[in-house]
Amino acid sequence: MGSIRLVGDIGGTKTTLAIVDSEVGSKQFLDKATFVSRNYPSLEAIVKLFLKGKKWAPTLASFGVAGPVFNGQVQATNLPWFIEESSLNNAFGIPIRLINDLFATAHAVPFLSENDLVVLNPGKTVDHGSLAVIAPGTGLGEAYLHWVDNRYRTFPSEGGHTDFAPTDQLQIKLLQYLQARIGHVSYEGVCSGKGLPNIYSFLKEEGVYKEPDWLNDLISQASDPTPAITKAALEETAEIAVATLNIFISILGSESGNLALKTLATGGVYIGGGIPPRINPLLRKESFLRAFQNKGRFSDFLKTVPIYVINNPEAALIGAACHGMEMEQNCDYRTDPCK
Repeated sequence: MGSIRLVGDIGGTKTTLAIVDSEVGSKQFLDKATFVSRNYPSLEAIVKLFLKGKKWAPTLASFGVAGPVFNGQVQATNLPWFIEESSLNNAFGIPIRLINDLFATAHAVPFLSENDLVVLNPGKTVDHGSLAVIAPGTGLGEAYLHWVDNRYRTFPSEGGHTDFAPTDQLQIKLLQYLQARIGHVSYEGVCSGKGLPNIYSFLKEEGVYKEPDWLNDLISQASDPTPAITKAALEETAEIAVATLNIFISILGSESGNLALKTLATGGVYIGGGIPPRINPLLRKESFLRAFQNKGRFSDFLKTVPIYVINNPEAALIGAACHGMEMEQNCDYRTDPCK
């Protein structure tokens, strides 16, 4: 066996840990388990539980965490956890690195196969062109990659927390509605698992659409209303749910186009996170591409930008494993380090 690594995808909803072997490859897991994040007091508690009784002894670990990482520390964005590399290093006696979760996903992007992706726009890929990654899940993550020294290098971003810019009259009213209630309105506030209920509440409370009693019952009983809203939209059983998801998709398209322009993503835009794979049929409709490309004089350019949905739910784990290999500094990124 090669070097054994512990890798993790630490999100506001769930935490997934896995064991990888450098000889087998970073896309294949020797063991894996998922935990409900909020059921545990800390990441350390989950790691101890996962490693208990394991026959493998990791020599290093790499964790992608939903939140900005500074100096080896991160306050998880949607969890009451403050995580420090130094504390984890002391607890487990191995080198442990914390990276942003989208930074982890972005690490995996150059090594994803056709089977891992759904094409929304084939575009015209530029060799070694910059890549952009946007991911609506519990929150909204963003990252990007540039070609440097014969390989892609990944750069983190907190672009999901930038100001939401409405693009039509209804979205202007949405912004005003949310400003009156929460103050600052970010893209995450309207384009994530947390944001989708905000759109729904706006349409309901402002009387734009009527909420069916049966859907009100489902939402009132759920700890997270997003799945119920999404299901009703996909099945077209409630007009208010359909409208909610249509606005969500339009905002996602617009911000994806913004990110493509900011990073000059001639290599493509990759859409990750937990929500897009569930709504692929709707993302294929004209409204997403129209919002993506509606950038004035740069509309024609954006028509050439490839767009993909990452359909592999383990992308962040794969990326964390690739980062682990980078930590070892024994890989050649001119080839495929993830095998």
